[in-house]
Amino acid sequence: MTPRIKEQILAIRDLGLTNMLDTLAVQRLAHEQNFFDLVIFIEEHKKEYIRFIMTGEE
Repeated sequence: MTPRIKEQILAIRDLGLTNMLDTLAVQRLAHEQNFFDLVIFIEEHKKEYIRFIMTGEE
């Protein structure tokens, strides 16, 4: 996970508009915010994304 991806995840979280475990909603919000790197990251590395959300570990 790059620092840019982490920053984008935290930006989506700070919006407070969705449960961060709802990956489809997170991807939709990321797309709306032009966080295309995050959309692709979740698609290709869902387990890593979920681990980060649940534990804070990268």
